[in-house]
Parts: sequence; structure tokens; C-alpha cells
Amino acid sequence: MPRSTPRRTAHRVGVLLLPLLLLVVAACSAGPSQRPPVAYRDAEQQVTPQPQTPGPAPVPPLGPSVQESLTWDDCTEQTRGELGVPALPAGMTFACSRLPTTLDSPEAPGRGTARSAVISAGSGQVPLVVLGDIGGEPGTAFAARMALRLPPELLRTFRVIGMDRRGTGESDSADCIPVERRNAILGFDPRATDRTTLDRLVDSVRDASQQCLLSLDERLQAYDTWRTAADLEELRLELGVPKLHAIGRGEAARVLTTYTERFPESVGRMVLDGAPDPQLDAIAQGEAQAQGGEQVFDRFAADCAARGCPLGPDPRRTVADLVERTRAAPLPGTSVTAGKITQAVLLGLQDRDAWPGLAQALAAANRGDGSAVAAMVAPLVESTPPAPARLDGDMITSCNDTTLRVPPQRSTEIAADWSARFPLFGGVFAQRLVWCGLWPVPQQALPVPHTPGLPPLPVISTAHDAAVPALGSDHMAEQLPSGVVLRWLGAGHGAVGRSECATTAVTRFLVDGVVPTEGMACPG
Repeated sequence: MPRSTPRRTAHRVGVLLLPLLLLVVAACSAGPSQRPPVAYRDAEQQVTPQPQTPGPAPVPPLGPSVQESLTWDDCTEQTRGELGVPALPAGMTFACSRLPTTLDSPEAPGRGTARSAVISAGSGQVPLVVLGDIGGEPGTAFAARMALRLPPELLRTFRVIGMDRRGTGESDSADCIPVERRNAILGFDPRATDRTTLDRLVDSVRDASQQCLLSLDERLQAYDTWRTAADLEELRLELGVPKLHAIGRGEAARVLTTYTERFPESVGRMVLDGAPDPQLDAIAQGEAQAQGGEQVFDRFAADCAARGCPLGPDPRRTVADLVERTRAAPLPGTSVTAGKITQAVLLGLQDRDAWPGLAQALAAANRGDGSAVAAMVAPLVESTPPAPARLDGDMITSCNDTTLRVPPQRSTEIAADWSARFPLFGGVFAQRLVWCGLWPVPQQALPVPHTPGLPPLPVISTAHDAAVPALGSDHMAEQLPSGVVLRWLGAGHGAVGRSECATTAVTRFLVDGVVPTEGMACPG
């Protein structure tokens, strides 16, 4: 169980001491105080009462929907095929549309407009926007897949709305990095720690940034979380609803917290299904992810060994040896290098149900057959219309969301340190810091959420999440004035649709307005 954070601990201690303090005051008083309630004055000091921070607002009503502006076309069969499912649940349909958005901003006008792909799943009356990580599958596919996991009682009230975020899917996609550069960046030696070797990664990143700048021009810095939050507000207006109800998984939680800062009057019932630590910079965030990835891999290895999996009695040693053998050259007849193997492991750890398949893919690679690993990482590097390669949108948005730029010498030091402490994933996350070194610096970083008076915002903290460490989600709940932490003791990225307990709590909150009990824990 993650330990309680200082703010909540202090609050609870204060609650326990308050009755005792009142008894002491009463015992020392001869009668009712005649002091005025606004100030205390003596010969040495005057104390003015501090303004009270407003508590959470009530859970917003679901609200009536007025006439929406979007025009929808049935895309059920197309979506079923893209999801790769043989049949859909009874009554499940999908409809597709386009959301007009603007690429302009007050500091950079003239960028023009774009149209974002959106999808609607189910037949409920109230829109529920579902957002996934920028580096994951396009938002329309993510929302459609999520709709298949949600319970009927939720779908009777809500229809799930997905949106391809800026630079991804069919939303003015950022398909700008040459494929050979994508392969070089994601397939780079994860154990490289010397300056000469890392300079080759810098060269690939430099070429990628130059190509994207030439291709996107003034639109390059329009792909970020700040403006994606504005897209959500435009989506709310087009849907004709008074409040935005939403679930944001992992990195997408920052889209929702940015939305709460920019459009607090429009915040409805929102759930953060895992969330990055809002107080950490890119270096601290990467270190936390590397450490968290190692811990989740240990859990995967123990589970694998207990099942008698094909990686043998010591899966960590088997994978470590495989990575070492492919550092200098890919597996024969493939482009599967040490970097891509490590990326595949990170992807596979995100879904607990996919762990047996991950073990099979790694065992095959250990025998020289890298086809399964290649298939796992292919969406990151290969554009298959209508979906562009995921690396482009991930890199551009990540770099536009942070003002931190790490000098080459510092990157080398970090790579050496993290590779020693986190042997499987340290180098991968150190190299992500290199990605942004040559990109334009944004004018502002993402805001740290702090707006008081918002409705309750449940934040799910997953104990074993390779993408978002549990402690980061705990800190997000602490940072939000109305945050309420709900803990899932299981493994994977995202509890909604995976944990029956967490999904039930989220359903009760979204449908009935019942706020989860602070610190509630769901079994793994």
C-alpha cells in the first residue's frame, strides 16, 4: 500500500487533536469569549483570520443535452474490423464524425484550423469522453475498445465518446519523422552510456526534428496538451452538454487536469485512471518510470516463473541476455534490436492479460524468431493508413509539454546512472530526455493543478503500473484540492475495465454521483 502523504496525514492528526484542544480552551475560559471574530490584538501582535479555501463543489448533475452540432455516420463494421473482434456485444454500435478545431493560440495566431476524428459508442444519452495516452493507440480506437469493457449499467446512461488527439490517428496527424529515423530512435541500444554512441541518437533526433519542422512549420508547437484541453471544450460545445464528463487514462489525465485549470466552470464528473506526478520535471518523471518499470517486470517475472513459462526459471536473466545479444546487431532477418525488445516489454507489461503472450514473444525472440516482437512495436514506427506511426505524435506532444532541455553531457551522466540502477529500462527513459534536446522550447509548461472549488475528482492509483507509478497518482490526488484517491492493488496500465472493484466504484460515481471513499483499496 502506498504510504499516506504529509498533507493528508497532517489533516487527520488535526482532526484527532481538535476535540482535545476545544476541551482545554473550555476549561480555561470563565465564560463566552467577547472578542470580535475578525482579529486578535495585544501589545505585540495582531492576527487576522486567513481566508478559507472553498471545499469541493457538489458532484455535478449529468445535465440535459441540447441539440448537438456534430453529424454522425455509422461506422460499426469498420470499427469492428479495426479492433479485430469477431463480433460485437448485442446492441453495440459505433458512429463517426469530425470535430472542427483551431490550431491558433493567442501567442501564435494564423496556424489555421483542423478537423479531429471522433467516435461515439453505445446508445446512452449522456456523452462520456474517454482519453488514452498520447503514445498509445489513437483515441477513437481506445474509446471503442474501452466501450467493450464497460459494464452495461454505465452504457445505459452514457455513450462513450473518443477523440484522436492532436497529431495522432486521423486528427491532422503529425506523420513527419522518416521511418528509418523512427527505427533508429526506438531501436537504439538501451545500454549505451558513452558520449560517442549517444551522439548517434542525437543525430537521429536532429534529423527527425528538422523533418517535422519542415513538414509542419508553424503547426509544430500546436500539438500539445494545453491546446488539446481546448479541443475538449470545443467538443463539449459541439455535443451540446453543460458539463464535460470524462475518464482520462495515464498521461491523458494531464489533459483533464489542464482542462480543469482552463475551463473550471465546465468540469463535470471526471475520473483520472492513473496520473503522472504533477510536481516532477521530465528528469524526475523518467527516473520514476524506470524504477516503476523494473518493479512491474519483477512481478511479471515471478508470475511467469510460477506458471512455468517458456522464459525458464529466471525470466529476468533470460531477457537480459537477449537484450545483450541484440545490442550490436538485430535478430537475423529482422529489424528487432535490443531497443525494440525493451520497448516491446514496456508495452506488454501494461496489460496484465497480455503477460502470457509477452512471455511467448520474448521466448520466440530468444530462439531467433523476432516476428512477434516486431509486430508489437510496429505501430510505433510504421504508418498504416489511416493510422500514422505513434512515435511522431508522442515525441512532438511530449516535447511541447515541457520546457526542460537536457544538455548532451548531462544526458550521458543520466544514462550511465540509470542504466546501472535500472538495468532493463534505465537507458530507455534516459534516451527519452534526448528526444527533446533539439526541439523548440515552448513558451510555458503545463500548469500544476490547483484550482479550488472543483467537484470531487477520483484518482485511481494502480500498485503495479509500468507507465504511471502509483506514487505519482497518489501525489496527483494530493495536489488536486478535490482529489480522492482510489487504489487498485493489481497490475497493468488503467484499472477501469480491468478491475471489477474499481470499475464498479467508477460506475457508481459517474452514474449515481457516489464519490468513492477516500483511500478505498481494491484487491489485485
